[in-house]
Amino acid sequence: MKIGVPKEIKDQEFRVGLSPNSVRVLCDRGHQVSVETQAGTGSGFTDEDYQQAGGKIVTSATEAWEQDLVVKVKEPLKQEYDYLKIPKMLFTYLHLAADKELTKALISSKITAIAYETVELPDKRLPLLTPMSIIAGRLSVQFGARYLEKQQGGRGVLLGGIPGVCAGTVVILGGGIVGTEAAKIAVGMGAKVQIFDINVERLAYLETLFGSRVELLYSDASSIEKAVPKADLLIGAVLVTGKRAPTLVSKELVSKMRPGSVIVDVAVDQGGCIETLRTTSHSCPTYVEEGVVHFGVPNMPGAVPWTATQALNNSTLPYVLKLANEGLEVLEKDASLAKGVNVKDGVLIHPGVQEAFKDLTL
Repeated sequence: MKIGVPKEIKDQEFRVGLSPNSVRVLCDRGHQVSVETQAGTGSGFTDEDYQQAGGKIVTSATEAWEQDLVVKVKEPLKQEYDYLKIPKMLFTYLHLAADKELTKALISSKITAIAYETVELPDKRLPLLTPMSIIAGRLSVQFGARYLEKQQGGRGVLLGGIPGVCAGTVVILGGGIVGTEAAKIAVGMGAKVQIFDINVERLAYLETLFGSRVELLYSDASSIEKAVPKADLLIGAVLVTGKRAPTLVSKELVSKMRPGSVIVDVAVDQGGCIETLRTTSHSCPTYVEEGVVHFGVPNMPGAVPWTATQALNNSTLPYVLKLANEGLEVLEKDASLAKGVNVKDGVLIHPGVQEAFKDLTL
């Protein structure tokens, strides 16, 4: 199969869909891989690395898109919509529930769009979302700690405190992978940490990880309303597969937070779980509303592309191989990969996306 790897154009998105190692594996199995020039530079991969792996370097995005299967990292932006009618398949993160325009463009193109984030195993795990969730969870605290610095607009709080001065408080909404990884970093820094989740079994599991170092609380409106105003750093880590994230923190509640507190909403690419949160970028990552610093970068792992690209490829390559070897027919055999299909032949397929756009008209 002919596979294309365009250069990512999202703001400061330095990851790349396929690493040279992945290209080598695909080429060794008889596939042709066309990589847009400098697509891997941000991750530390040169054009020569791809050529040595057997890939072909092409000089334009159009050439990378003129293939049977296009493998990316982030969703196509408006500048790329015209390309969607070219390939048969697109394999990338899509997060359509929060992006009506892209959803409409994919439907109009009649492409088969498979989203990494909705590929789902029988036990409900999301294997292609997991590596980036781990990275985003860990980065959420790193970024939060940075923006708590006074020079960045924050309260001037050191999360770990020091002897004689209390540590900062980190409140995490959601105890899944993102929330768990955020808690690990926050605990490591010495912060006071609270995790809220609606799954009691998950909370019990988290107790085996953290013991008494983290306060584990059932997530309800009353409990959240008590905790949020006391947070130095509030992290949104809510995920409902394929669906728009529910709003758990209102603007009114944000207004009760102390000036200079920080919000990092990792759920921003699914619409966010905090009412005042809107999408930002690595170039302009924060804004202040209700006196609180908001960080809403949807491609947080793009900040650590050397790590993130390799982590992503470790998980996506087996699925890329299946698509390359068998084409669309593999969707009839692989139920997990089939759940990744969001749009096919001009029709919305994934239930979560269908729910988000019940009244969608082209």
